[in-house]
Amino acid sequence: MRKRTAARELALQFLYQCDVLGDLERGGDGGSAPGGPGGGGLEAFLQEHERADAVRSYASQLAGGFLQNRREIDRKINGVAEHWTLSRMAVVDRNVLRIGAYELMFCEDIPPKVAINEAVDLAKKFGSAESGAFVNGLLDRIKGEVGGEPDGRPPCA
Repeated sequence: MRKRTAARELALQFLYQCDVLGDLERGGDGGSAPGGPGGGGLEAFLQEHERADAVRSYASQLAGGFLQNRREIDRKINGVAEHWTLSRMAVVDRNVLRIGAYELMFCEDIPPKVAINEAVDLAKKFGSAESGAFVNGLLDRIKGEVGGEPDGRPPCA
């Protein structure tokens, strides 16, 4: 498995765990934080689940980048999701969308087509039979709104 693909899966696992535990409001480092009882947050989770530095680093960038830009990303997803709200979406779909939207909105070095394809693959692997098409449709709308041209967004190293 490619390093960035593995990193996306790891970031999804972290965000899924945070979402299910209700820990996203605290940025993934509240009292019942992922990574172990009593705390730890993102870095502890990544240390516990991954040995490769490159995978851990990109997963940290994805999950941390989403957490830092959560309101903007969630607002963008809600804006393109006709007849849906984030709270009504399946947990996997919601968090795959968050990772894909982060890459589309904030990572100029990730081609939009790659960001969308990777998100669709994650949705197909971890979601329901309809997840791939659902994620594809929403991320394509986001791509149309943010455009494919570099606009000062930082590269995702």
